[in-house]
Amino acid sequence: MDINRVSPERVGNKHYELIIIGSGFGSTFFLNEAVKHIAGRALVIEWGDHYPWAAQVRDQRNSDIPQDSTYENRGDKPWNMTIGLGGGMNCWFSQAPRLHPKDFYMKTHFGVSNDWPVDYDELEPYYCQVETMMSIAGDPAMARILPRSMPYPLPPHRGTTVDEMMKAAMPEHHFIVPTGRASVVNNKRGVCCSNATCYHCPANAKFTAENGFPSLFSHPKVDVCLRSEVKSLDYRGDTITAAVFESKGKQYRVYGDMFVLGANAIQAPAILLRSDIIYGETALNLHEQIGADVEVYLDGLAALNGSTISTGLNYYFYDGDFRKERGASVVGFENRWPHGLRLEPGKWHHLLPLNIVTEDLPSLDNRVTVDPDTGKAIIHHTGPSEYGRKGLDHVLNNLDELLAAIPVESIHFRRWRITESHVQGTLRMGEDGDGSVVDHSLMHHRKRNLMVVGSSTFPTCSASNPSVTVAAMSIRAADLLYGKGALA
Repeated sequence: MDINRVSPERVGNKHYELIIIGSGFGSTFFLNEAVKHIAGRALVIEWGDHYPWAAQVRDQRNSDIPQDSTYENRGDKPWNMTIGLGGGMNCWFSQAPRLHPKDFYMKTHFGVSNDWPVDYDELEPYYCQVETMMSIAGDPAMARILPRSMPYPLPPHRGTTVDEMMKAAMPEHHFIVPTGRASVVNNKRGVCCSNATCYHCPANAKFTAENGFPSLFSHPKVDVCLRSEVKSLDYRGDTITAAVFESKGKQYRVYGDMFVLGANAIQAPAILLRSDIIYGETALNLHEQIGADVEVYLDGLAALNGSTISTGLNYYFYDGDFRKERGASVVGFENRWPHGLRLEPGKWHHLLPLNIVTEDLPSLDNRVTVDPDTGKAIIHHTGPSEYGRKGLDHVLNNLDELLAAIPVESIHFRRWRITESHVQGTLRMGEDGDGSVVDHSLMHHRKRNLMVVGSSTFPTCSASNPSVTVAAMSIRAADLLYGKGALA
């Protein structure tokens, strides 16, 4: 991937039409739309460097900046991200489900958490656009619970024997997982080799910034300043005027007309805190899902014969009035052996690993602050809510009901999942005055040339993976800003 790489010295004191801070899902999908409309130039400022796919596979790492060096964690829970060009598109496993329609109206339907200022129907065409750009391989049957106006670009992966049995028994709840891992030969990237090393995909089969946007960062209108950490934003009244960033111990300032804050849900609020731009629940509600790993021993049934790392998604415990009291869960059916193979003769692959992921409630107690002396981000997280724990416990206590259609010998709890690697919240979207920080178009309520993209804007903590929703929201934001001119 070619990059129009510029030095901090070159951009210092210069002026850009668009300045984008960070280069993950939100920033990159926004930039891809913005370059179609801007007359001037765009600058991407990225804390990390470009770490090409081949180097990631060779060195077995996505970045040379340790994630835990970028913040101070006051709790035990880890928070995962990649500091480098492409952000989470480097490290994700490319599970790509949409959010459920009810996820957008938690307050209205269930009386908990918050409503989103955008709903599923409004976001649906953007989901289709993202899935087309990513060449998502998906199960058309998912339209039964997640309505869609276009087919998935690639056919679904091959499920396991267990998936076939579950789909037959629960056609309204069990589906082959949609993924950004290619299922068939295509002209964009390799085909998934099902060796369960998605973090550093050796086949280049999963969607990344490098294979998905091969010419974006070398676009004639785009400059990229790497190894540069944005520390703060200057402003005058309701207008951001400049980004202040640091590189190799030196500080620089670059001016712009429009600013897009696409750093992760830890660093984005830290930038605003250091800038004294605090409105609503800025830096509060840090969240992600909670989960558990379970292993099922199958009675006389050989499994692990699918075509990718995870093959099934089951929504049996996802939606219903119970969400007034406990969290929704999605159960992932895996096609690997994270806990080892069985030792009994003839039964080594008579097993089914499951991962259970449950939504949590955002809490004002889970937040980001900054060290008053160093400015470093500090994470404060008190743990999951009772609502989330109840949801997860319910699934664990009722797995026999879910698995009634397959021959189960025994069920074994293996571990609590310490992270889902989905850092969310801290700059949530909503209506002005309800505690939110940005509006339905992702524009800051008070700084009207500051847009925030990424999962930091999520008002709630869906059990579903956030990536395609982040991308869809970013394209929509660019459409509102440049395409329709719909901002007030």
